[in-house]
Amino acid sequence: MNHQPIRSGDPFLLNYQPSDLRIASEFFTTWLPFLSRDLCSHCAQILSDRIRSIDKESHDERQSEQSEENSNASSAINLQSRSHVTSDNHDDNCDTNSLGSWKDEAEANLSTEVSGPTGWSEYVHETPLREASPSTETPIPRMSWADMAQEDEFGEEEHDESRLSANSNASLGDATITKVPEKPKLSWDQREYIRFMNVRRKKDYICFERINGKLVNILEGLELHTGIFSAAEQKRIVNYVASLQEMGKKGELKDRTYSAPQKWMRGKGRQTIQFGCCYNYATDKDGNPPGILQNVSVDPIPDLFKVIIRRLIRWHVLPPTCVPDSCIVNIYEEGDCIPPHIDNHDFVRPFCTVSFLGECNILFGSNLKVVGPGEFDGSIAIPLPLGSVLVLNGNGADVAKHCVPAVPTKRISITFRRMDVSKRPAGKIVRGGRTEATGFAVVSDRHSETSELSENSQRSANWRNRVKPAS
Repeated sequence: MNHQPIRSGDPFLLNYQPSDLRIASEFFTTWLPFLSRDLCSHCAQILSDRIRSIDKESHDERQSEQSEENSNASSAINLQSRSHVTSDNHDDNCDTNSLGSWKDEAEANLSTEVSGPTGWSEYVHETPLREASPSTETPIPRMSWADMAQEDEFGEEEHDESRLSANSNASLGDATITKVPEKPKLSWDQREYIRFMNVRRKKDYICFERINGKLVNILEGLELHTGIFSAAEQKRIVNYVASLQEMGKKGELKDRTYSAPQKWMRGKGRQTIQFGCCYNYATDKDGNPPGILQNVSVDPIPDLFKVIIRRLIRWHVLPPTCVPDSCIVNIYEEGDCIPPHIDNHDFVRPFCTVSFLGECNILFGSNLKVVGPGEFDGSIAIPLPLGSVLVLNGNGADVAKHCVPAVPTKRISITFRRMDVSKRPAGKIVRGGRTEATGFAVVSDRHSETSELSENSQRSANWRNRVKPAS
């Protein structure tokens, strides 16, 4: 680690406004004890100096205020355990966003009008901020990464009417109270686009094994997306799963929706919550083989999970031809696992699993071995960061088996899958061509898109039109 002081006029820092630098400086200062842990004193000092150089004036002011107010103020810095989206170890061999024709079109549109009222070209091109022209009244609002970490768009999509009530409540205040000027807010389109552009996707996994005498990349088709969910959204999802778990324990969900086997040994007893269809993991007492039980009813997909599905499609994580109509929530306690398996072909490919609350590894291999209770041996282990979405397709879904060894801490995963048309629950068609089990419209071989997908596609089209800068 070379000791190279950062100059206040560093070109990199010139790309950001003072408010952004202040946020970054405060954030890294708070987390300095964690970031410098296990570093030598020399490297820790370099890291400290570099953080201080981000916003040296504010840093010196804060130190002066703290020393005057309370000599022990430094003890007020507490490391709070918050779920946040990480993208470490994904800088190599990964895209900075989910590529697609929409992204190319948007970039082309944004580059044509640098000074348009939306100011989107600021986020696409890493160029220094331009000086405001005489006609510019206010600076273009920016959204820092710290702001994005706290964005929660799910609430807005779940309850559109909440914005109306919030506006009405804001007008009912005490006139004597001095209101603090609100920070300039970006539009929904701007926030969505900025976050979309910060998604990272790793898709070049390679692990060759000999299959039937031929060397095969068993990981072909795997993709790992990070940056899909903000810290606030992850917290919302985790809290919602906890409420579903409580409902299941109280018997407020359908019989086969919630399952909590007895934990009689390490690796056993993982709790599951199924929506859209009931999947039978093994041959049951009635002789039903593993697969979707078409005559068993479970609860439909909750609205929050539908919002997640729409984002997965809109942000090119899953293709629009494979909209999930079922999902299963796995709730792991410490020591729980998932044994080696290949997902049943009652579900079409691709499918995906989202990780929350705790990090873990997922093992892949054509010949995974059980070493002990909750312990497995495989060809390759892939880390699953918080909020990451692992997409399984191709050889990664059908040639390689996968498993999750005993997890070190509590973890939640949600696997979204689309049922094969012939395997859908029977007798669940209701008025309007919708299924009671899934809440999505029934599809045929000739019509691969659901009514909800059509609505989502229309919204995406509107989105693309709205992001174009005005002339």
